Amino acid sequence: MFPNVQAVLFDLDGTLIDSAPDLAAAADRMRTRRGLASLPFEHYRPVCGAGARGLLGVAFGVKPGDPGFEELREEFFVNYESCMTERTFAFAGVPQLIDELLGLGLAWGVVTNKSMRFTGPLTRRLKLFASASAIVGGDSTPHAKPHPAPLLEAARQLGIQPGRCVYVGDDERDVIAGHAAGMHTVAAAYGYLGGNGDCTRWGAHAHVADPLDLLALLKTGTRA
Repeated sequence: MFPNVQAVLFDLDGTLIDSAPDLAAAADRMRTRRGLASLPFEHYRPVCGAGARGLLGVAFGVKPGDPGFEELREEFFVNYESCMTERTFAFAGVPQLIDELLGLGLAWGVVTNKSMRFTGPLTRRLKLFASASAIVGGDSTPHAKPHPAPLLEAARQLGIQPGRCVYVGDDERDVIAGHAAGMHTVAAAYGYLGGNGDCTRWGAHAHVADPLDLLALLKTGTRA
């Protein structure tokens, strides 16, 4: 399915790592500090890929541009910085997947909309990322996904043509960015899905229900 692939790039939250417990805790702490009832984790998880915008929308019903949103966002950021690796872990199968990719001689990296304020410390603390050859955050280029600029920057860092890269993500914007960058695209059906559970409608070249399913696409060309 993906001929001449030399690298695999991944979104971060909801694709490689399940950071939802820490993200949700940072937002929910803001509610309880204000005397509001804690919300169930299930309310937060689907929007974790949207970061502060999605989480604050659930916690307080606010959106960018609303009065006080900027102050709430910075409070959320500070909360998250204090706990961002307490409950965050790689999805089952991801460490093995990375080992297999390296065994196949493929480079790999991360392209996320999470700002480097968080992406840098997070990827340095988790040993999974020690072998990553590119780490691109949401503010590493002038544009974030769904613009292709971050994916093209990752390919530049790897020294590999975009057409020889696969991009895996759990949000429709990942597929849009991947297509715009001229990469092969894979939708991670096990992720947060941006609140849109039907990832088969995003137009990805393939979708995987489990991280290790990606290996079949790379080794045999079998559609997952």
